[in-house]
Amino acid sequence: MKVLAIDDQKLVLIPLESKLKEMGYEVITETDAVKGIELYDSFEPDLVIVDIHMPTISGLEVVKHIRESKKPDTPIMILSGNTGDEMITKGFELGVNDYMKKPLSLTEVILRTKRLIGTPENVEATTNFKNTIIQQRCVGVVIPCYNEEERLSSKEFTDYIAKNSGYHLCFVNDGSKDNTLQVLKDIQKGKEDFITVYDCEKNGGKAEAVRQGMLYMAKQEDLDYIGFLDADLSTDLADFDDLVTTIENNANYKIVSGSRISRMGANITKESARKIISMTINYIIRKILKMDFKDTQCGAKIFHKDVIDVSFGKKFVTQWIFDVEIFRRITLHYGLDKAKQMLCEHPIKRWIHADGSKLSMKDSVKIVFQLGQIAVHYRKSKYKK
Repeated sequence: MKVLAIDDQKLVLIPLESKLKEMGYEVITETDAVKGIELYDSFEPDLVIVDIHMPTISGLEVVKHIRESKKPDTPIMILSGNTGDEMITKGFELGVNDYMKKPLSLTEVILRTKRLIGTPENVEATTNFKNTIIQQRCVGVVIPCYNEEERLSSKEFTDYIAKNSGYHLCFVNDGSKDNTLQVLKDIQKGKEDFITVYDCEKNGGKAEAVRQGMLYMAKQEDLDYIGFLDADLSTDLADFDDLVTTIENNANYKIVSGSRISRMGANITKESARKIISMTINYIIRKILKMDFKDTQCGAKIFHKDVIDVSFGKKFVTQWIFDVEIFRRITLHYGLDKAKQMLCEHPIKRWIHADGSKLSMKDSVKIVFQLGQIAVHYRKSKYKK
């Protein structure tokens, strides 16, 4: 039994292809809908699984082609993030056999495949990609790492990407002097489709490591959003996914930043001395940005791809508070009123200060002087020139 799956996002196709092959199906996948039509004519599959929104032609055009082909009764299953009644109705009017809305369980896709075309005989399935969710968007996450050999929680990262097909992690080794690079390569082994290790031979600081990683990931065509996250997972991946959901569900937002606001229902822990310094720094930041930001320095942020170049195209002036520089760049590029519409703070549920943090109390005091650097460097007339 043969299955053809067409979706412009490779991260969606990888677990789907693996699981279908595991079940005994012969599978071909394609990210280009035009080439998918060509494959349909030559491969003659027993089932076609197709997305709706693709950059070349719509999945509905693929459906039309099949229904007008020499095998017009070929079962068709649509997997799409488009949940509008009009689109669903149009799909069934064209003759699709099933319409599934992303995000959805990979297990459900397999069960519906079995219902449509049955299963190959004498196949013993394993548990690869068990409980995997097929997302409707694909996300790149940059994780800067400097001497993180002892703190990297590899299982948390690998477990998450095993259950969330739309994520690609990019670990940036920032010239570590310990065994971090080898640890990262071990994490990546066998998961190269979902994990990239970007190696900076020289230590350039967190700001430059994040910048290099973000620019690298922006070149990946199948990613909808790209963000960054601290290697110690002081903000975990589940909270990060909440940021993604926020930017995904509001077309105005181009950047969503985690906010460590203490409140009922949230586990936010900071050292008391850090709280006092943070309040002072935040007051200065609000004056520089002319925005009522509660927390610019949370290490979890997600960006729409079309603001990556504005945010990360040039090197940062500071090492620790490059987040403030990002927001300042957005303000100067789009104007203050527009920037306020594009930026969103999203409260996170958990943030734990991790032992071994690279930012010392002495560094926190230096931040005040770095804020002065930002104020001078990003003066409107000087920066534009």
